[in-house]
Amino acid sequence: MPRGGGAGGRGGKKSHKGQRRHFTDEDELREQAQKAEKEKAWRRQQGIESDEEEVVEEKDGVEAAAKNRDMPPSESSESETGSDDEEEKPKGVSHLIDIENPNRAGGKSSKKVTEMGESGGTNLSRREREELEKIEARRRYQALHLAGKTEEAQADLARLAIIRKQREEAAKKKEEEKKSKEAALALASKTKGKS
Repeated sequence: MPRGGGAGGRGGKKSHKGQRRHFTDEDELREQAQKAEKEKAWRRQQGIESDEEEVVEEKDGVEAAAKNRDMPPSESSESETGSDDEEEKPKGVSHLIDIENPNRAGGKSSKKVTEMGESGGTNLSRREREELEKIEARRRYQALHLAGKTEEAQADLARLAIIRKQREEAAKKKEEEKKSKEAALALASKTKGKS
């Protein structure tokens, strides 16, 4: 026989899976609230006010203040709070602690590796230095490639020259074929005209 009651498993807690849910009606909630208000009023009359009620009243006051803060300002709320020149006091100790969160926007602007190379000096890490060298090498290669001084650029230019030559030859051949067809047509039309 399992220990911990008849529910099985540890802790003896009964599982409510598969059962219907129980929801409290609005009427029951209203009745409970009215009953609590009556009790509170009776205790005030008798002079028996407990510490719990004082704490609840303080919470109600805090919630009301929070609601007023969320509401747009009106003339009556301005007269209650006083002057608008007063700044709100910062809450907690967050204004005393200087946090340097790299994910937080604003503040310092992070530098890119290329910018660090220009103004960084000698305090670069190995990875940063290698990345700068790689970028610089790529830039130099592109400049040489555009000038046609690299092997790859020379091969490309040679290939382009061959293609141009082939296209010119093909155009000449086409032109010659066109002329020969025209000559053949002219000859054929002359022979038809004589016969």
